[in-house]
Amino acid sequence: MNAIRRFLGIVWMIVGIVAGYYLLVSQAIPKFGTGTTEDLVPAIIYSFILAPIITGGMFVFGLYCLQGEYDFKD
Repeated sequence: MNAIRRFLGIVWMIVGIVAGYYLLVSQAIPKFGTGTTEDLVPAIIYSFILAPIITGGMFVFGLYCLQGEYDFKD
């Protein structure tokens, strides 16, 4: 069971990076390209607030799983 947790730690780290990439490429960059004010505010929020929180949180959770912080101690 602990081996599964460690493997899923790697999966969480990859999902975190992919989620941050998707948020920036599919959501933020197209909104920056329009140049209108109502699209600029969400683009800034996506880029500088949400992307680091989502990517960092999932990456750190995966790192803790990989290090064995959530292992059962017998």
